[in-house]
Amino acid sequence: MDPIADFLTRIRNSSEAKHEKVDIPLSKIKEGIANILKTEGFIKDFRVVRGQKQGLMRVYLRYDDKGQPVITQLKRISRPGLRRYVRSDEIPNVRNGFGSAIVSTSQGVLSGKEAKEKGIGGEILCSVW
Repeated sequence: MDPIADFLTRIRNSSEAKHEKVDIPLSKIKEGIANILKTEGFIKDFRVVRGQKQGLMRVYLRYDDKGQPVITQLKRISRPGLRRYVRSDEIPNVRNGFGSAIVSTSQGVLSGKEAKEKGIGGEILCSVW
């Protein structure tokens, strides 16, 4: 099972169902992805809820004025069966800058824009727009 794909699917399904929030099992990489989604404006906020064995992350979804989800597409690129690694100059430009690629690098999980600026490549986890 792929925990990152599960994370993305939970967000995708919850936003399509117009839920206010979604609870997801916590991990450091999921926390990094959620932080980028918040920074890029795709989600309102997220909170880490401790107390259980693994912990829980509560993601608050964002909608536009018409009630449509801000996230229209959330796509897993690198997966356990087929890993995708890219150099900094190969990081894709998602939707001509309206979307964002999320890259796992040696300096942590970064947006594609940040990774290009720092000149580091890594495993391209997903794209969002």
